[in-house]
Order: sequence, then structure tokens, then C-alpha cells
Amino acid sequence: MTERVCKIAVCAPAEFAERIMDSLADLAGAVYPGYDRVFSLTGVRGTWRPLEGSNPYIGAPGEVAVADEVRIEFVAREADAGEAVRRILGIHPYEEPAIDVIPMIGWKGLL
Repeated sequence: MTERVCKIAVCAPAEFAERIMDSLADLAGAVYPGYDRVFSLTGVRGTWRPLEGSNPYIGAPGEVAVADEVRIEFVAREADAGEAVRRILGIHPYEEPAIDVIPMIGWKGLL
């Protein structure tokens, strides 16, 4: 049976990308024997409106914010997904970072 994996993605300010990837390198490499620090990076432009009572890293309550971010994506073992989310939350500057955890079929299971 092939180990279950998931794709994990998070958008963050570019100045946090290296720290986030460094903290996840061992988890991101566990799926690819012989490699570590396996990530995809995409420049994105995010937008949101912080509501009253929030404490945004970027923007102000009641005002629409727009910012350039980096989307960091990687594949991890499903068993490591919770640890990956904990590590992201420990570094990410946003109160509510959007973290995607998507179950997937690993390509090795198709062979």
C-alpha cells in the first residue's frame, strides 16, 4: 500500500517564505527519497478586508488590503500534515493564514 500524501499550500509575505520553508524542509522531503526542501513558489496578489476587532499584519480594520505574497506549496505525508500546520502557524505573521491541506493521490501509487 502506498503512503497517503497531501498537498499543503499557504500564502505569506515574501520576507517569511524562507523561514517557513526551512521549518518544513524535513516534512516536505520525506515524500521524495534523496531530496529535501522540495517546494513550489508562486507570486500571488492577495486581498482581504480585516473586520473590527481583528489585528491585521497588513491593512486596517474596515479597509480593503491588497498585498503581494508568495504561495508556498509542498507535498507531505498525511501523517505529517498536523505538524506542518503547527510549524506554519508558529512563523506566519497573519492572525488567520489561509492554509490549504488537500488529500491527493501520490503518483507513485499509480505505477
